[in-house]
Amino acid sequence: MYEGAPDHPTRSRIWEIAESYDVDIFHTSPTAVRQFMKWGEEHVEGYDFDFRHMTTVGEPIQPEAWLWYYKHIGDESAVIVDTWWQTETGGHLITNLPAIHDMKPGSAGRPAPGIQPAIYDDNGEEIPPASGEAGNLVIERPWPGMLQTVYGNDERFISEYWERFSDTDSDDAADWVYEAGDGAVQAEDGYYRVLGRLDDVMNVAGHRLGTMELESAVAEVEDVAEAAVAAREDAQKGEVPDVYVTVREGVEESEAVRDRIVSAIEREIGKFARPSEVVFVDDLPKTRSGKIMRRLLENISNGDELGNTTTLRDPSVPEAIRDQVQAD
Repeated sequence: MYEGAPDHPTRSRIWEIAESYDVDIFHTSPTAVRQFMKWGEEHVEGYDFDFRHMTTVGEPIQPEAWLWYYKHIGDESAVIVDTWWQTETGGHLITNLPAIHDMKPGSAGRPAPGIQPAIYDDNGEEIPPASGEAGNLVIERPWPGMLQTVYGNDERFISEYWERFSDTDSDDAADWVYEAGDGAVQAEDGYYRVLGRLDDVMNVAGHRLGTMELESAVAEVEDVAEAAVAAREDAQKGEVPDVYVTVREGVEESEAVRDRIVSAIEREIGKFARPSEVVFVDDLPKTRSGKIMRRLLENISNGDELGNTTTLRDPSVPEAIRDQVQAD
């Protein structure tokens, strides 16, 4: 840990610190990785550091960002551990286990020992394991470190986390199922891929799509540094995606880049997911911890008033994006 911004006095500050103090474990967020990608690998090259263990935490990481992180920061030798957990869970519940499980770009991994996750549909029925079908991520049995209540409000504790998928009148712990509020899929190999908060899952022409799936497709375009997808209400499809994009340094915003983004989504997901708008922006609205606030982008796409911006690193960012969209 150090005090100050990652790009001051230079964009190589982190790697200078890693070299000076022989740092061998690096802990960061996908947002930071995408920022490093935007700056370019030239700011990493030439520094003598050797990480053996690297993590990503805070939000799902796109495969493209994972691979860049592995190649340019980990020198294709460091172990990358992605983790899924929440403040409420008290620790990691789904994670890659180095030397036991293979790494898989974009995947949070397998359940930690003793943890029993599952994917439920909206009716509370379990989706067949390893089916690759998206649904609600739940935990089916108690685990060490789990939350005990919401401070001063036991009823909210039950309604917020348990009521939807549990028999809350039962004294049997097996009848209580924890609702994480995240969407996820379990692939055929048993690995879980978290799609993000269910608020960030949209219904496009009958298809449930997570923002991560769409953003991962956009990340395949080399011109793109960061992308965030928001749902725009649509009379025919129900919802359609809007894509907000920052480009890498040295790349000019153009129709050609826009076309490559649209083509990537159509190729990776399907023509039904074609975005309504591709908006080039200077920055994306982020919290102080680096998470992208897609809710604000959804407000902008639908012409709604902006919600609370007090948790943002820079509250002027969504205002600038809104002014830009309205001017267009």
